[in-house]
Amino acid sequence: MSDIHFEEEEFETAFNGKTVLRILAQAKPHWPMLAGFLFFITAVSVVDSYLTFLGKRLVDEAILAQNRAALTEILKLYGVMFVLLASGVFGFIYLTGILGERIRYDMRKAMFAHLQQLSFSYFDRTPIGWIMSRVTSDTERVAELVTWGLLDVTWGVTSIVTAVIFMFFINWKMAGIVFIAIPILVVVGATFKKYILTEFRKVRKINSKITGAYNENITGVRVTKSLAREKRDLIEFQDLSSDMYQASYRAAWLSALFLPVVQLISAFAVAAIIWYGGLQVDLGFMTLGDIQAFVGYITFMLWPVQEMARVYAQMQQSVASAERAFSLLDSTPEIQEKPDAVDPGTIRGDIVFEHVSFQYEEEKRVLSDFNLRVKQGETVALVGPTGGGKSTIVNLLCRFYEPTNGRILINNQDYTDLTLHAIHSKLGMVLQTPHLFSGTVRENIRYGRLDASEAEIEEAAKLAGAHEFITTLEKGYDENVGEGGSLLSVGQKQLISLARAILARPELFIMDEATSSVDTLTEALIQKGMERVMDGRTSFIIAHRLSTIKRADRILVIENGTIAENGTHAELIRAKGHYYRLYTQQFRKEREAQVMDLPGDGVMVGV
Repeated sequence: MSDIHFEEEEFETAFNGKTVLRILAQAKPHWPMLAGFLFFITAVSVVDSYLTFLGKRLVDEAILAQNRAALTEILKLYGVMFVLLASGVFGFIYLTGILGERIRYDMRKAMFAHLQQLSFSYFDRTPIGWIMSRVTSDTERVAELVTWGLLDVTWGVTSIVTAVIFMFFINWKMAGIVFIAIPILVVVGATFKKYILTEFRKVRKINSKITGAYNENITGVRVTKSLAREKRDLIEFQDLSSDMYQASYRAAWLSALFLPVVQLISAFAVAAIIWYGGLQVDLGFMTLGDIQAFVGYITFMLWPVQEMARVYAQMQQSVASAERAFSLLDSTPEIQEKPDAVDPGTIRGDIVFEHVSFQYEEEKRVLSDFNLRVKQGETVALVGPTGGGKSTIVNLLCRFYEPTNGRILINNQDYTDLTLHAIHSKLGMVLQTPHLFSGTVRENIRYGRLDASEAEIEEAAKLAGAHEFITTLEKGYDENVGEGGSLLSVGQKQLISLARAILARPELFIMDEATSSVDTLTEALIQKGMERVMDGRTSFIIAHRLSTIKRADRILVIENGTIAENGTHAELIRAKGHYYRLYTQQFRKEREAQVMDLPGDGVMVGV
């Protein structure tokens, strides 16, 4: 469960106004919808306030005055106002829902696009669960704040403003009493917001780790069960869940306490207003309708205050989510193109490593002053102990990483002068652990070149040796491979990956331990496909099965980031160095395995 140990960026404790403005800016591309729902909610608030004023008129001008004509007129106005109110409510709910979906779409699209631009190093240090949490739950909270949160705030502000206007119109002295409560509410809100935001930040941080733990345990369920790690992993997960519960409990407790405090302050204000208003009625300075309308406006104003207190508590959680969502969008790729980078249309030519050094982490150098020249069309095999630097050489060549020192030339041109697309679009890669996307066999092969015809897809499958097994599937090329290719064997996935690479028509071909996890028969098929695709192309092969690289133009033995041996298979065998020892040891093991598989006294025959 390594994900749970990921240490992400810590955010400041103080409320970040810039983050709130950036959250609201998400609605900028859809400003007509934003303006529309703000208009409707403002209109609804104004109509609501006017309905309360009509209540005052109904009491004073119709009921107490026993004026039937006034009663009819006021009831007609009531009908018109309710129609306007219903129309406004429909308008703002509809526009708010649509705006929220647009913002979610925009943010997730922006995050996905940004993830495509980030360098491999970002994914090396960032757990999948953390990323998934940003793209899903955090974008959801940001959209909620921009839409329903903004709606509640707008409704609250306009309701308070219209209520105050009508209260001053009725009795400005009584209205002044209301303003005594406002500074108190502001102080209470400022006190609570700091503590609520702190707890919600903890919740969002732990939620990322929980998402990561889910992802890691689901994808690694076979390892977990085979090693009987269920209880230990459950204990670790319970610790995480307990931490999140405690932080969520504190946040919920503070949020729950915030609203009653606001209500208590509001209740004292209402009591004071009613007491003073009663005195005014006794003295004849106010009518019964006036006091009824005034109390209605007090309630009408304090209810939005309480709602905004609730929204404010939720806003702290949204801000905590937004900080993490924006931290993903603000991350910059370590590998960036030069402003004047070019795409020559081809990367054919000699490849040269000049005094290349590289390290993934400080003080952990993988390559040191590495030099290599590979001719156009040459096939180079890399062998050696694990951690020696074989995959690093290939990763640097593909420009998934860039040298710490030195440079890499392609056709006598520093490859940092080329665009990333110029290099990546000319690559063909088949990895040790093949990855297929959910969909059909045909769709996975076509991923190598999206404009490929049906005939080209089948031809690529035939060259890779995959056509034969594909035709045995129930639906053939339309067979679903499952998530990650889970419905196919490792060998079948590898053959489809090879077909995909062939279809891409690469100029630089990479095979990274592509046959290490397949049986001998599948290895032979992959070997034939490799030979076809490598013909005339510069190719790099990383292999532990040395039988797959005997035909390479050159074999490099990589140890501790340097070339320990260099030559053809025959030359290295004659040299009787490290390669000779690796080959003979592996050959002996393979022969022993073959002998052990023979029936009866086949041991003697094998020997």
